Amino acid sequence: MVDYDSPWKNTPARFFPEFMQFFFPRAHRGIDWARGYVFLDKELQRSVRDSTLGRRYVDKLVQVHRKGGGEDWLLIHVEVQGQNEQAFAERLFTYHYRLFDRYHRAVVTLAVLADTSADFHPREFRYSNWGCELRLRFPTVKLLELATRQQRLERSRNPFALVVAAHLAAQRTAHDPGQRFDSKLGLLRRLYARGWERQAILELLRFIDWVLELPTALEGQFWNEVRQLEEKPMGRYITSLERMAIRRGMEQGRLEGQSELIYRLLQHRFGPLPDWVLPRLSEASAEKLLHWGERLVEASSLEEVFQ
Repeated sequence: MVDYDSPWKNTPARFFPEFMQFFFPRAHRGIDWARGYVFLDKELQRSVRDSTLGRRYVDKLVQVHRKGGGEDWLLIHVEVQGQNEQAFAERLFTYHYRLFDRYHRAVVTLAVLADTSADFHPREFRYSNWGCELRLRFPTVKLLELATRQQRLERSRNPFALVVAAHLAAQRTAHDPGQRFDSKLGLLRRLYARGWERQAILELLRFIDWVLELPTALEGQFWNEVRQLEEKPMGRYITSLERMAIRRGMEQGRLEGQSELIYRLLQHRFGPLPDWVLPRLSEASAEKLLHWGERLVEASSLEEVFQ
């Protein structure tokens, strides 16, 4: 997963009420959702900008209202942590007291542990000397522990059940491309079966496509399988999903692999290709490949792609 553009950075913001309901139901029940919520991520960075940073997928600060709280509001600080970090609990404590000092409001610290270490499960920071004690306990959810609740993930209609399933599949299949292919295709079918609105489906498609990245050869086979869904309602999302894959590949700079992917898609779309196509793709820049890749999903002829 790429740090600067991790899908975890967007998905919790897009589905924040569902995120809270899935991972932290007690807090979800206490929030007055009718009064809305406000993300304060820039303010969070100002408050903690000189703190030591570990690798994180998400670092969110959200202003919410409590049920029955009148005009009172509080802050929720959420982290999705991507690796075992020895000083994690201490860092959350540092963030907690700095946010309280800045806003003079109650702060609720929450953590989702998305790492691969079974022994990493911090829940508190504390110290005590001569009768003076300080302690911060914070709720956590360990994604690895949800792997044993596969039936719950499959039954749930919360979008984060699918997000967690995709994340766990990515970790489980890191060294098994064939299993990753099957997992990605299965998640794609499950996603559409939920019947969510279009934008939600595309957001989750983006997450699945990113975390379950396939080798070039299997990527082409995957699109062949996906194309077979065109006669079904899933077909209306195919062009958007193809754009995601092509643009992601271009951004990561894998020109050789992406030119091969576009060649395979052209073959599937227009049949046998003339000899000039492959050299033209091989010599193209990243910008040109991206342009052609985006055109091919809607063009009616090979010539129209390369106009």
